[in-house]
Amino acid sequence: DKVCHELLLSEDIARAFQNEDVFENGIISRDKLGKLVFNNPEMKIKLENILYPKVRDKIIEFFESFSGESVAFVAIPLLFEAGMEALFDKIMFIYCEDEIRLNRLIMRNGYTQEYAKLRMNSQQPQSAKIQKSDFVINNNSTFENLDKQIESVLEQLIIKD
Repeated sequence: DKVCHELLLSEDIARAFQNEDVFENGIISRDKLGKLVFNNPEMKIKLENILYPKVRDKIIEFFESFSGESVAFVAIPLLFEAGMEALFDKIMFIYCEDEIRLNRLIMRNGYTQEYAKLRMNSQQPQSAKIQKSDFVINNNSTFENLDKQIESVLEQLIIKD
């Protein structure tokens, strides 16, 4: 997410959306851009076609910088949507029940229920992501519980290497 947020400020994105109402004080507003692309499939594809190759390059850069390590961990929320599975040896999917996801999006970002559902529905179903993943972690509980599960998977990965 952090890398994507930084990339949204790139000149390529600004040029591509220069004729759209997505700017505030001369800078792309993530909120305005999100509303545009999640309500317009053509604009969403336009953004993805610019953003995904840049994200891929950043991931490859990251892996190169940690090439001597036994494990390098990357969090990429739209891994399957971006078609980047082949970049990874193992995939850990963080699963959360849709109702909890919906409520968390509304609470964290202040989205309306309709807009939060629109964003969620733009992603592949979680059931499909589970099938494509090596590890599935349940995130229906607390951050502490999530951390313990992630640590357990990472320990398994380190022991296997």
